[in-house]
Amino acid sequence: MSEHYHDVGDLRFIKEMGKLAPTEFNAWLNLDKIVGREDGAIPRKYRELIALGVAFTTQCPYCIEIHTKAAKKAGASREEITESSMIAAALRAGGAATHGAMALKFYEQG
Repeated sequence: MSEHYHDVGDLRFIKEMGKLAPTEFNAWLNLDKIVGREDGAIPRKYRELIALGVAFTTQCPYCIEIHTKAAKKAGASREEITESSMIAAALRAGGAATHGAMALKFYEQG
């Protein structure tokens, strides 16, 4: 039997989460408003591309969908969307390499 980790039907539990932990839930909702600001020093298109790059590294399919559509609406091209994924991949790879260096340090210590 195949197991599905990402089922859009799971989003129905979001509303319940808001009832179970309202203070934390509302704080989380307000964080997303940071991306959608129109009056920030960083223009909306770039805010969405940054959010998309983070979504690629956190691998949230819902965030990828939302921020891809928002970036497109804000004027981002297919090329910019693609580059943001490659930039995220490069940074993720860099993180793996530097953590490998840390592993060598711990090896020497142990």
